[in-house]
Amino acid sequence: MTFDRRARAAEVAARTLATASRATKDAALHAMAVRLLDAQEAILAANAADVAAAEASGTSRALIDRLRLTPERLGAMADGLRQLAGLPDPVGDVVRGWTNPNGVSVRQVRVPFGVVGIIYEARPNVTADAAGIALKSGNAALLRGSSSTLASNRAIMVALREGVADAGLPEDAVQLVEGDRSVTAEMMAARGLVDVLIPRGGAGLINAVVEGSKVPVIETGTGNCHLFVDASADQDMALDILLNAKVQRPSVCNALETLLVHADAAPTFLPRALAALADAGVTVHGTDAVRSYSDAVLPAREDEFDEEYLSLDLAAAVVDDLDAAIEHIREHTTGHSETIVTSDLVAADRFVAEVDAAAVLVNASSRFVDGGEFGFGAEIGISTQKLHARGPMALPEMTSTKYVVTGRGQTRA
Repeated sequence: MTFDRRARAAEVAARTLATASRATKDAALHAMAVRLLDAQEAILAANAADVAAAEASGTSRALIDRLRLTPERLGAMADGLRQLAGLPDPVGDVVRGWTNPNGVSVRQVRVPFGVVGIIYEARPNVTADAAGIALKSGNAALLRGSSSTLASNRAIMVALREGVADAGLPEDAVQLVEGDRSVTAEMMAARGLVDVLIPRGGAGLINAVVEGSKVPVIETGTGNCHLFVDASADQDMALDILLNAKVQRPSVCNALETLLVHADAAPTFLPRALAALADAGVTVHGTDAVRSYSDAVLPAREDEFDEEYLSLDLAAAVVDDLDAAIEHIREHTTGHSETIVTSDLVAADRFVAEVDAAAVLVNASSRFVDGGEFGFGAEIGISTQKLHARGPMALPEMTSTKYVVTGRGQTRA
């Protein structure tokens, strides 16, 4: 099927979804979860083929971790769909409303976008997450995964579409977009057929969509996430947060990539931190000040402070004070998630006020910047832009609004 035909079929399906009841959409989500688990054998076999091909082509361990499915991860995908069914339906919510002195009432009401295109890399779980979030928020979804996950995505999509149909909704509410790069170009040029595009992946993909799309884009960003250990920090707490943010799952966008340590804390904190990071298998790329504490630290190139490693690598520097930390973050941040560990309330308040990011954390791991951890359920991604949605993109962020104006025959003077 051509992309144009897919987009037009999605447009028709979106009209049905826009007026579907919550009960119908929730029934579809539960049915999609059941179908996913019923198809476990076929999905895992398809995924094994994708993983084998990726390993043979020399794909990095970080990307293979994102690509790989297991029974546990497949179960989590199904759980995510069920959790979505338990969340409030944003469609029809009144954002604000009032009555003017002339008796005309005005309400701002949440409505679906319509047709949402999502372009993403190497994470087949996104196929289920994105389809579920789009459906719950009343949108039809055109999902463009990477070629490395094609077999996995095909098997997942078969199950999802069966679940949608089981609930009496049109199968074309969720579609997989296949083809070469020219299809991606068609998708980005489909203004009027696709209402919004959301890229989810590395910097190259995101920049290509942002710069080349004629369709409005909600930009999800890469995560060069910083942790600043202030002079007043509880160093045991700082060490726990450092290890969790870097090691717990290094291949995701909210993992830590850069460590900044106040010069007054460095003599006591860095020897402990560098030893613990080495024990956890982390390679530290540091400035001369950091390298003075350990021969195992590699020299950091200047461009490494702009790096999203997505691996067990970490850039590190010693900074003179809070001002220097904030200035470093301003220069190198991708606007995702930035953390301070401190016991100084003034320093915490300044960091929160002066650091420009979708999420700013005080004495907590950046791994909490996630739709599920925030209580939103599954998410499309972390938006690092400043228009409409910023931070974890959950159900409300997948809607627009319209104004409903009600009168009793009033006319404007």
